[in-house]
Amino acid sequence: MGTSVLSLRIDGELLDRLRDHAAKRGMSVQDYVVGTLIRDDFDERFQSAVEETERFYGVT
Repeated sequence: MGTSVLSLRIDGELLDRLRDHAAKRGMSVQDYVVGTLIRDDFDERFQSAVEETERFYGVT
């Protein structure tokens, strides 16, 4: 299995929130995000967020 680079563009408010969450755990933002992505329940939580977004905005 190889590795890839993921680049994200996020607004300042979200980055500040990520920094706060990471700092509470003594982690860098990058480590916090990666840790969140590899959680066992990430797929279920992501699907739930997608479904909620689709209900809010309507499916396009």
